[in-house]
Amino acid sequence: MILDQFFEQITFQLSANLPFVAYRKPNTTTIKAMLQHNDALYSLVDFSESGFVFAPFDSREVTYIMPLEHSKIIDVEFVADDLLEHDIHKKSVSANVVNVNSEVDKQSHIKRVVDCIETIKSGICSKIVLSRREQLEYLENDPITIFKRLLHRYPTAFVYIWYHPKVGLWLGATPETLLSITGNQLKTMALAGTQSFEGSTEVVWEEKEREEQQIVTDFIVEGLKSAVDNSEGLHNTIKVFGPKTVQAGNLLHLLTEISMPLKPEPQLLKSILDAIHPTPAVCGFPKERAKTYIIDNEGYPREFYSGFMGELNVKETISRNTNRRNVENNAYGSQKTVTHLYVNLRCMQIKDQELYIYVGGGITKDSNAEAEWSETVHKSIIIKSVL
Repeated sequence: MILDQFFEQITFQLSANLPFVAYRKPNTTTIKAMLQHNDALYSLVDFSESGFVFAPFDSREVTYIMPLEHSKIIDVEFVADDLLEHDIHKKSVSANVVNVNSEVDKQSHIKRVVDCIETIKSGICSKIVLSRREQLEYLENDPITIFKRLLHRYPTAFVYIWYHPKVGLWLGATPETLLSITGNQLKTMALAGTQSFEGSTEVVWEEKEREEQQIVTDFIVEGLKSAVDNSEGLHNTIKVFGPKTVQAGNLLHLLTEISMPLKPEPQLLKSILDAIHPTPAVCGFPKERAKTYIIDNEGYPREFYSGFMGELNVKETISRNTNRRNVENNAYGSQKTVTHLYVNLRCMQIKDQELYIYVGGGITKDSNAEAEWSETVHKSIIIKSVL
């Protein structure tokens, strides 16, 4: 399949009001799509299913799945120049995007941050991740073009477009993996701390960012320990690497990598996800108190922002040789069941003629409300740069 045909098929799926998801995993050269044959809305039952899951921030709400058994799978290889050939820079969408109530949004968010800081000082939580939803008037209504721009601009991110006529359309480029399971090996990450990228990753991190990152790391490690069967000693096999500085678009973050062996049991995966989602990086700490505060005080429903999404129990051929030109050695690759789930950050929702951008930041007792507003503005630039 060539690139034109791939985009023609997902464009047809959208125009026919049929569910689909198209995505590219980080640092890969393959765009993949699942095209659902009908418009049924399938919900996840017990993590034994196979397909693409789309989960909300609030785990009490329904998690949806596009089942493999009801979908057509297509994929296409590409390099950056392929996307340039589709004239993604010739058509300016920015002229058709109008900010709505930006000053009102600013004052509202600053007030919420001030209230949040007072709540933290009272001892209820040590950290709360407060977000906002920025509303734009979107007249162009061409999400496939935005998806192409995201693919071109963010090669190290998980880039996706997800659509269901009964739920809505979401797309984005997230830098954060929730967890990845290949065969019997689980990998995850703790990603926290933010500063602007100024041309180098050799930067100094303040104590606040390092403490924030360590909280996320400790939370995930303890969550993994509590979820696995201690009698098998799996909690003693958790490996932690980092932290290190990584770039995501025009921002820098602190990243710690975490891995452990895992038995391929749906109930165990559910227990792990219940323990680590949402992480302190998108919610706060302690988790349940922060989550309750967010739901009661943030001022809007997050829906799928800071939820998770990705492949669940999908068969994948794992090559023994990373050189894709070595066809002979690649023929001996093994097929394994994989699960790759990503946190839904740096995302937007297109609804009717409105476009919503979701951004947030971690609040502690030492936070400054004006600075927190500025951080959300910097983060919104990541998405706005493709409009």
